[in-house]
Order: sequence, then C-alpha cells, then structure tokens
Amino acid sequence: MARLNINPNRMEMSRLKKRLVAAVRGHKMLKDKQDALIKAFLERAREGKLLREEVEKELAECNASFLLSRAQTLPAMLEQALMIPGSKSTLSVSWRNVMSVSVPDYDVHQEGKAVNYGFALTPGSLDVALERFAKLIPRLLLLAAKEKAIRLMAVEIERTRRRVNALEHVMIPNFSETIRYISMKLDEQERSTLSRLMKIKEIVRGE
Repeated sequence: MARLNINPNRMEMSRLKKRLVAAVRGHKMLKDKQDALIKAFLERAREGKLLREEVEKELAECNASFLLSRAQTLPAMLEQALMIPGSKSTLSVSWRNVMSVSVPDYDVHQEGKAVNYGFALTPGSLDVALERFAKLIPRLLLLAAKEKAIRLMAVEIERTRRRVNALEHVMIPNFSETIRYISMKLDEQERSTLSRLMKIKEIVRGE
C-alpha cells in the first residue's frame, strides 16, 4: 500500500474520508455491474455458439447444393445464369443498450427473387442452392450481430474489471492508509501539545 503525499491535517483527513466513501460505493456498483455483465455475456456466448453451429450446418448444405449444380452445369452456362442478380438486399443497423453496452441489431430487407434465369439449361440443384443462400442471409446477419455484441461486452467486462481492481487494490487501500497515517500524526500532535501544556502548568505552579 502506498500513502498519498499530502499534509496531515484534519481538513485533508475529512476530504479523504469522503473520497473513501465514494470509492467504496463506486467499487460496489462496478462490482455489481461486472457480475451482471459476466452473466449476460455467458448467456449470449452460449446462444451464439448454438446459432453458429446451426448456421455453419445450413451453410454447408448450401455449399453442397451449389457444388452439385456446378457439377451438373457447364461453366459458361453457370456464369451466364448468375451474371445478373435477381434480388436486392438492403441492410439497416440499429443500436440498443444492454448493460450500458451499445450492441447492434442488423435488419435486412430482400427484394426480388434469388432465381432470375431460364430453367431450360440449368439444373434444379442451382435453384435450391440460391434459395437456400437467400434464406440464410438473415441468419448470417443475426449471427454477426450476436458475435459483435459478445465482443463488445467482453471489452466492457475487461474495462470494468480494470476499474474494479484499481479501486480495490490501489485507491481504497491508499485512502485508508493515508487516513490512518493522518490520524496517527494528529494524535502525536495532540499528545505533544498536551505535554507542552502540562509543562507550562508545572512552570506556572512552580513560580
């Protein structure tokens, strides 16, 4: 513990006691916030893990359908079929507060159809692949939002943890040690003053 370099007087001790009370109150509030953040973080991490597993499985199925369509179609025909997009996606982002952390919500608006070509020269597996990819886009954005929120919450947890540790291991001990030091110094001064007064009384009585 380090003692603050200040003059040992009653005014400073009173000021330090107020700062100590505020630091203890702030430490409790930050500790409660940290515990709540960790709880919310773990819940979101579990949800994110399950969603990622589901999305990765769906994405693998989409890729399998597309690979099958590539195997069944000439490269030139496949390129021609996919040259002009049939749908348009518009992304919007909104923010909401979760435990004092701003986390994003992604919303996508899809217009048109994923299949925008003639059916004569393309296999049905291509239709299936494109429709699956189109349906997967909102799920991908949901996963992106959840994982972004998890990262932001992790940053806030670390920031809060540093503040809690600074209060718990530095500021509060320093304030307490300085208050104890000032109190000892004031007691010494009082004893010294009392001793001088007693000597003065003895001198006065002796006269």
